[in-house]
Amino acid sequence: MSGGLLFSQMQPPAGAEADFHDWYESEHIPARIAIPGFAEAVRYELTGSEGGPDAARWLACYFLDDMAALETPEYVALKRDPGERTARMLGSVEGFTRYIADEISDTGAVDETPQTLLAIAFAVPDEDVAEFDGWYEEEHVPLLMRVPGWLRVRRYRVRPGSDGPPWTHLALHDLRGPEALSAPERAAARDTPRRDALAQRDWFSSGRWVYRPIHRATASATASATA
Repeated sequence: MSGGLLFSQMQPPAGAEADFHDWYESEHIPARIAIPGFAEAVRYELTGSEGGPDAARWLACYFLDDMAALETPEYVALKRDPGERTARMLGSVEGFTRYIADEISDTGAVDETPQTLLAIAFAVPDEDVAEFDGWYEEEHVPLLMRVPGWLRVRRYRVRPGSDGPPWTHLALHDLRGPEALSAPERAAARDTPRRDALAQRDWFSSGRWVYRPIHRATASATASATA
C-alpha cells in the first residue's frame, strides 16, 4: 500500500461560514473517512503566510494510508454524485484548490497533537527535481527536526490534473506551536549553501502558509462510533 494526501483550500461566501463548517464536519468528512484507506481528516484555519500567493482561509487535509481508496466504488460514487448540498457548497466557494499527492517521505507520527501547521508548496521543474529532493531529504528535513517543537515533516509529490496553481510538491510541517517558526535552529536550516543555490531559481518562490487545526476526524474513531 502507498499513502498520500488530498489537500484542498477554499473560502465560503460572506455570511455562509456556519453552513460551510457544518457541511464539512457533518457531511463531507464523515462520508470520506468511512471509506477504507482514508486514515484521518484535519481542517485548518489560515493564520499567516511566509510568502507566495494568497490562500483561502480554510484548508482540509485528508491523509490516506492507501491511495487505492480513490479508485473504490464508494469514492467513485461520491465524486459522481456528491449530493445537492455538496454541489451547492462547492459551486459557491472562492479560492478553491484541490491536490491529490503521493507520499514521498514521513519522519513519523508523534505522541502529541500539533497546534500549528506550516504548509509549503513548490512548482519544481522536472530537471531540478533530483537536486531539490536530495536537498530536502538529505539536509533540510534533518536540520528542521533539530528545531525545538518541530514535530513532523511529511512530503508529497502532486499528481497531474489538480485544481489550483501548478504545484508539484507539498510539504506539511507539524509544529508544537508557532514559536518554532522563529527559532534560531530553523534560521540555520534555511542558511546553507545547498539551499542558497536552489533559492536562486525562479521557481523556488513558493506558497508558504501557516495554519491552526480546528477539527480532526480519524477512521478508527468513526469505526468505533458505528460499531
